Amino acid sequence: MDRLDELAIFVAIIDAGSLAGAARRLRRSPPAVTRALAALEARIGLRLVERTTRRLSPTEAGRSLAERARALLTDYDIAVTGVASAPLRGLLRVTAPVQFGRRHVAPVVTGFLDAFPEMQVELVLNDRNLDLIEEGLDVAVRIGPLSDSALVVRRVGSVRRVTVASPAYLARRGIPRAPSELVRHDIIFGTSRSGLLEWRFGPSPRGSLVRLAPRLLVNEIEAQLVAARAGRGIARVLSYQVADDLAAGTLVRLLRDFEPPPLPVQLVTQSRSQRAPKVQAFLDYAAEAFRGLPVIRPEERN
Repeated sequence: MDRLDELAIFVAIIDAGSLAGAARRLRRSPPAVTRALAALEARIGLRLVERTTRRLSPTEAGRSLAERARALLTDYDIAVTGVASAPLRGLLRVTAPVQFGRRHVAPVVTGFLDAFPEMQVELVLNDRNLDLIEEGLDVAVRIGPLSDSALVVRRVGSVRRVTVASPAYLARRGIPRAPSELVRHDIIFGTSRSGLLEWRFGPSPRGSLVRLAPRLLVNEIEAQLVAARAGRGIARVLSYQVADDLAAGTLVRLLRDFEPPPLPVQLVTQSRSQRAPKVQAFLDYAAEAFRGLPVIRPEERN
């Protein structure tokens, strides 16, 4: 048991005048309160209370300890409250995928800096999932399923894998109505995440798998979009990456009824740093900001 908690139980016993009263006040079981008192007396080697049939009263040692314990617990509360209410300051290191970070995380970070003027933030944009401990990172924005179950996750919404092409390409080659028809089309394939030349459609894990023979393979998302806008073929990207193109009509969303399930957008921390005030403040601020992003559709939010 935490030593401060043990002292708090002892003070409650003295104030309540009984083990049962202390248990009710603390919302603990009477046996737990009894064990705490016994453990404290055993550690000190002195009897701290005199037990009568109707009431407990402190011994001289108990009165002295209760007085010191009250002062200690008060100082602890003042210290914790003072830290929590002090202005946040220091360095916070945040990582995010490159394009999502550039478009959506960077504005959140600058807004956070406006809200907390004594804070400093380093934003590390990388499409690789950096190890938070090894890289000294406080918070990561991750899209998609996580392989590390030890991470503390706060889901803020989701995005989708979408299939797109330009109006000019579709006018020239026709609109695919089913995933199987993609084998007759020019494909712009992103190579950054997997070496397999295939796209999966429909609900996981029973969706259909389409093996492809791409005309163009690209390891960078913006280059894929440049080629798609130019009518060079059909690409598959994440919905936030083409939100502006879809709104402007430069790209058209295809095979919507066959799309795989949404991918979660998550704020991730190590458990050891989750309660640090600066980390918690950023999690709260960013979660609210991300839920307002238009690229996260209302029906796809958590």
